[in-house]
Amino acid sequence: MPDKPEAEEVWRDPIVAEVRRVREALFAATGYDIRAFCRRLRAEQDLSGHPVVTRPSRSNSTTTDRAA
Repeated sequence: MPDKPEAEEVWRDPIVAEVRRVREALFAATGYDIRAFCRRLRAEQDLSGHPVVTRPSRSNSTTTDRAA
């Protein structure tokens, strides 16, 4: 097995880094309160004018739709 280089460079995706920075800023603005964070996102969603798709919740108690 070949040896790993001692100073292996870690690749970072700039888009992922930006999304994480924005998420942190939004979450910090609500005092790290998940309920307040979700309320804020829903309010912004309502103001956006874009259609919102809500999927029905999955039921964990049924097994009839699983393939045997």
